[in-house]
Amino acid sequence: MAYYENLSTDIESKILSDKKSGKINPFAFKDENATRRNTATHDSPTVLRSNFIRDADKILNCPFYNRYADKTQVFSLNKNDDITRRGLHVQLVSRIARTIGKALNLNVELIESIALGHDIGHTPFGHTGEKFLDRIYFSHTNKHFYHNIHSVRVLDEIFPLNLTLQTLDGIMTHNGEAELSKYSPTTLNGFNEFDSLIDNCYADKITANKIMPSTLEGCVVRLSDIIAYLGKDRQDATVSLSQQKVFSDFGIGQINAEIVNNLTVNVIANSYAKPYIMLDQKHFNALKCAKEQNYDKIYKDESVKENDDILLEMMEKIYEKLLNDLTIGNKNSPIFTHHIDYLNKPYYLNKRRSPYIDSEKNLIVVDYVASMTDDYFIDLFGYLFPKSNLQLKYKGYFN
Repeated sequence: MAYYENLSTDIESKILSDKKSGKINPFAFKDENATRRNTATHDSPTVLRSNFIRDADKILNCPFYNRYADKTQVFSLNKNDDITRRGLHVQLVSRIARTIGKALNLNVELIESIALGHDIGHTPFGHTGEKFLDRIYFSHTNKHFYHNIHSVRVLDEIFPLNLTLQTLDGIMTHNGEAELSKYSPTTLNGFNEFDSLIDNCYADKITANKIMPSTLEGCVVRLSDIIAYLGKDRQDATVSLSQQKVFSDFGIGQINAEIVNNLTVNVIANSYAKPYIMLDQKHFNALKCAKEQNYDKIYKDESVKENDDILLEMMEKIYEKLLNDLTIGNKNSPIFTHHIDYLNKPYYLNKRRSPYIDSEKNLIVVDYVASMTDDYFIDLFGYLFPKSNLQLKYKGYFN
């Protein structure tokens, strides 16, 4: 039987009392303290648009934001309109994080901008695509690919949107694969330190896995990312996997609605008026167990992994072909006509810190591959290798 936890009477009364009296959370990030690389007047906050409303608007209007719609989460190659795409995932993260942030009296506009941008650098084919692109990129450069780090590159360099440091930091540190029971903000001293962290993440997995947000708002988004996919992946599994799975409760519920509610309530109860974001030990242990069960029953399922070998070979062939085209200057190649030329519009040229074409060649290829939707990747492979026998087959609506 489904059950939903509620805030205790004491916590609920405290929240309502503080709200009525207009009490401000001293740990919330203040909009006036936001910093940008370029202090251009047109990016200054106004009565209508705060710093972080501007950031959210910039992210929503970034051309790559559209591509969320055809990037899958876990269940790729499924023609099923009920399966979550990344476009819905970022909205769910935003909704959960804003609910928590509002209850804790944090800066919900900063939360929204982080949430909307956090996966914009993700590859096609979910974390499988990310893993394969990392492997290929590392073999060429000894550098790693992480979608969270690449999301920053999309919004800060590929499209020089002049976002605030606080939004970019929250995106960089959102790593939803590494769960913690307690999230405490770290100190971040400006863009120079931020840029050094980005560089270190490319070179060192330990750094990439240890970075933490510098704001409570970033901490909320990081935890909300896990809350958003934990139960939703189970929900997707029921309509995607041919063999139905039975999931355990572990004390936070079995279905998505229960999991989202119960973890949200618990994090609010344990974080209100605190300088950290926290789950109690019972709920944290349950979250860990549920996540481990998702790995066993969903992510490691043979039907989820059955196209992995083909996908890796296709990605390697696309990568090498595009890298060669770029090296020899084949201007008819899609890496020029669909990517570099697309990014060389005057609006972006005038705002970049350095010309895009001067980027390291492997990085340009990575930018292009990571930007692709699932369908585009498949069509591009067919265009580049029309005689290849390699093929990714969709599971149709009536299969």
